[in-house]
Amino acid sequence: MEYIVPKDAKVAVLCGGMSSEREVSLRSGKNVLSALHRLGYVNAELIDVSQNVMNDLQGFDYAYNTMHGKYGEDGCIQGVLEILKIPYTGCGVMSSAICMNKEYTKRILSTCKDIPLIKSVFVHKNDDVKNAVKDLQYPLITKPVSEGSSFGMTKVNKPEDLEEAFKTALKYNDDVLIEEFIDGFFVTVGVLGNQGKEFATEILEIRTKTEWYDFDAKYTKGLSEFIVPATGLSKDATEKVKNIAVKAHQTAGCSGVSRVDFMIRDDKPYFLEINTNPGMTDTSDLPAQAKVMGINYDNLVLMILNSVGLNK
Repeated sequence: MEYIVPKDAKVAVLCGGMSSEREVSLRSGKNVLSALHRLGYVNAELIDVSQNVMNDLQGFDYAYNTMHGKYGEDGCIQGVLEILKIPYTGCGVMSSAICMNKEYTKRILSTCKDIPLIKSVFVHKNDDVKNAVKDLQYPLITKPVSEGSSFGMTKVNKPEDLEEAFKTALKYNDDVLIEEFIDGFFVTVGVLGNQGKEFATEILEIRTKTEWYDFDAKYTKGLSEFIVPATGLSKDATEKVKNIAVKAHQTAGCSGVSRVDFMIRDDKPYFLEINTNPGMTDTSDLPAQAKVMGINYDNLVLMILNSVGLNK
C-alpha cells in the first residue's frame, strides 16, 4: 500500500545549512515549498537549518530534506531526524554517509563486477600526491572526496598543474579522489522508489559549453544543453545505464530517491557518483528527467514526500 502524507501534516522543508552548497539548497527548498503549498500542504514551512535545528524542528510531523552537501546529505541531519522520530524524505543515515564520500561509494560498488568504475586513487592531505598518481594517465580530475556541485574540482592536463589542483581540493576536504579523465559526455539518471520496486527515470544527457561539467555549467542557464531522453547512447547502452543506476542505488542502501551520474565514452558508461539528495532547482536534472516521463514538478515533489513511509 502506498504511504500518503496527510494534507494537514506540518512539513518542515529543510534547506540552506552550512555547506558550500547552501545557495543551491535554498533554491531547491523554495521551489519545493511552493509546490507543497500548491498541492494543499498549507502547513509546510521553510527551515533554514542552523545549529538550533533541534529546537526549530519541534512540532513538525515530517521533514522534506532539500539540503545539499555537508550536514544535509552526509547522514548528519538524517541522524537528528531519527533522534527526533520525524519521518523524512530520501536516503537514511548509512546510505547518505556512504554516498557523500566518493571513495567509500566506489569501495562498496566495487563488490559488483558489472558496475564499471573509473581508475582512481584516494589521497590524504599529507600524502605525496605526485607519487600517488604515478599509475594514472593524464588528464586527471581532482575532486574533494565529500563535496558536490563540482566545488573544488579541477581538470589537470599535465603533471606540473597537479599540486595546485590538489591544494584547491584540500580547501574543501582533507581527502581527495583523483580519477582519470574520461573524454566523453555526461549523463545522469534518477532512481525513485524502494524495497525492490525502484525504477530509473529517463536518462538526461548534458552537453556543455565549458570544458567539462563544472559548477558554472551546472547552475548558469545557457551553458549546458539538456537532452532528455538522451540521444548519444545506443539502445543497449541506455538499458545498461538504467540497470546500473538501480543496482548502484540498491547496493549503497539508498531509499526513496537518488540520482546516479556517469561519463560515457564509446557507448560505454563509467560510474561517477550517487547523489542522495538531488537538486530541485529550476535547472536541476531530476525534475527534467521526471518531466519527460509525464511526472511534473509538483507530482515529483509529492512522490518524494510520500517516500517518508518507506523503511530506511
